[in-house]
Amino acid sequence: MKLFASRGFTFSVSIYALMHFITYFYEAVFLVFLISVFGILILVFACWLLPLKYFQLQLFLITVALLVLFFTSDSMLNDIIEGLTQMRNLIGLLLIVPMISWVLKEEPYIEEIMSYFHNLLNKSQRFYFGIMAMTQVISHFLLFGAVPMMYRFIDSFLSEHKDEAWENFKGTAILRSFALSTMWVVSIPSFIFAVEALGATLWKSMLLGFVFAFVGTLLAVVFSYFKEKEYNADFTTTLQLEIDKAVRNSRNRGYWNRDVAEFVFLFVSLFGTIFLVHEISGLEFLLAIPLVILVWTCLYFFIKRRKKSLLKNNKFYFSKGIATQAQQFSILLAAGLLIFSLNQSPVGLYVIGGMNFLTDIVPVINILFLLPFIVIFLGFIGLGPLPVIVLVAGILNGVALPYPPELIVLAITSGSVISIILSPFVMPVIILSSVNGLTGIRNGIQFNLKFAIAFYFLVQVFIQTMVLL
Repeated sequence: MKLFASRGFTFSVSIYALMHFITYFYEAVFLVFLISVFGILILVFACWLLPLKYFQLQLFLITVALLVLFFTSDSMLNDIIEGLTQMRNLIGLLLIVPMISWVLKEEPYIEEIMSYFHNLLNKSQRFYFGIMAMTQVISHFLLFGAVPMMYRFIDSFLSEHKDEAWENFKGTAILRSFALSTMWVVSIPSFIFAVEALGATLWKSMLLGFVFAFVGTLLAVVFSYFKEKEYNADFTTTLQLEIDKAVRNSRNRGYWNRDVAEFVFLFVSLFGTIFLVHEISGLEFLLAIPLVILVWTCLYFFIKRRKKSLLKNNKFYFSKGIATQAQQFSILLAAGLLIFSLNQSPVGLYVIGGMNFLTDIVPVINILFLLPFIVIFLGFIGLGPLPVIVLVAGILNGVALPYPPELIVLAITSGSVISIILSPFVMPVIILSSVNGLTGIRNGIQFNLKFAIAFYFLVQVFIQTMVLL
């Protein structure tokens, strides 16, 4: 029965996404209605496929949405149908984006990059910075899959060093860097959704996010330096020995490294093409990204003459891979229904009114000061970065705020960063805990609380300064 549910879910998600792409270019009422029908089927099969504890949140979101519509809607059935199409852009994006990872697995790109830049990584703080930079680059391709991949790579590199000091060094570098990537990486669904929903300019939001991701990386390096002193450890000596081994095992000798050059070309060709297609065609990014990824991935395998590998990846993804994302897809659909119902009601205005009431009581703060705390709170009740951003940005989309949308995006994504590194209930921390054996509380709050506080105030100093100017 689970196999039937898995296949039913995969089929429903695939048709839902296909109808989304078709109706963007050829809009037909019946096809849009089909999207809603398959949206219902996605939720039904996800409920069947997932254990109850992994579907409780979806049930809660759906129940709240139906209650809101029951009391506020003039046509409840039509609103449910429309509400189930709210996340069509993100469903299409999430279905296609994982295909990028197929390319990354074909060659030892990460190992060769680390080997090529060995002279820049031979000190503990440099190595920490290098891990964080590489994780943010890999996040373009793997999303939160970068967390286990980078951990397994670093852990194999440092296989004999597994005490708490080393786990803190490895875990915080990877978790913090992935969290920071959600502020600027264009293929991260939560970031691009916030930009589109709030009407922000993409390049401005990316630039702001990149600057604070870079500053946050430097801040993390400073924290790692003092943590190394606190543990009374000497990471540098060990790293130099392990790096020397990696260089000897590299398959590229000499100054020219083919794998590194190929990776740079792949990175530039993918994301350069996304921006080019957007500028030339006018397609919104949530549509341009998956379409470019689909063509780019196929071209890679055809040019490399690895059609069998493409077919193998494709077969696995559509037989097993999509079903593993049942929780994420179903949460998105439920969140979309809730957002639509809230936007049909004055609830969004009440939320903003409540925050304005707080700012009136404490005049030195404003809504941008409070927004990160909403994101953090939602993270601690189990909502991951994407549904959190979807909910918050979706509600704010219906409310006029007297601030530049880029600052609102920065405030929300900074809250997402803190939620990711602290909450033991979000997927990145859960995945990290599953691979390093430490508890979610230890990987989250205990290792990252001081960094999170410092990063929050760092971002807020900039935001509040810009508001006052």
